[in-house]
Amino acid sequence: MSPRKAAVLRDRDDSDLREHLIATAERLLAEQGGAGLTVRAIARAAGVADGVLYNHFADKEELLAAALRAHVDAVHRGLPPLPAPGTTSVADNLTAYLQQGLALHRAILPVMVGLLAQPAILAKFGAAQGRERDWRDVLADYLHAERDLGRLAPDADLDATVTILVGICHDEVLAALLPGGARRTSPVSAASVITTLLTGIGMESF
Repeated sequence: MSPRKAAVLRDRDDSDLREHLIATAERLLAEQGGAGLTVRAIARAAGVADGVLYNHFADKEELLAAALRAHVDAVHRGLPPLPAPGTTSVADNLTAYLQQGLALHRAILPVMVGLLAQPAILAKFGAAQGRERDWRDVLADYLHAERDLGRLAPDADLDATVTILVGICHDEVLAALLPGGARRTSPVSAASVITTLLTGIGMESF
């Protein structure tokens, strides 16, 4: 966006310019990560003067936290719908949930890893409520619904199940990002993970 067009936005509606700044910072985060991302770089990409950012945000950390939240919400919105409880089989449904979780973490974790050296941004991100429900919460609700339907063992530890599946997503993505992390010759098989998991929490037929 040119400085002239950004100025028009500023004159017409401050909320438009604020959203423009968030969208610009979100794009830069997704393209190059947060390490070394400066106010000047964001302002130039947005087509505004450096000081304009401080008319809408207390500091760079607040802007990048809002941009990270926008990125996470956008990734959630771009994922396909998840199967409802009671449809097809639990194994097929949980495979779909895990595949979505892996896709979600592959899109989000690289950006977050780039911000580890800036904990203030992650703290502000954590304090801000997102517009989309967290995948972990959706997964937990699905498991509880399936247990209520009698398709999972009544004594199944669903909190542990959620932790296992979230941990697999973290391990799969972080192993490829962190220096010295383990390297696999092939990505994790969601179907194989779910089959193994259901051996412990499933009924005789799942």
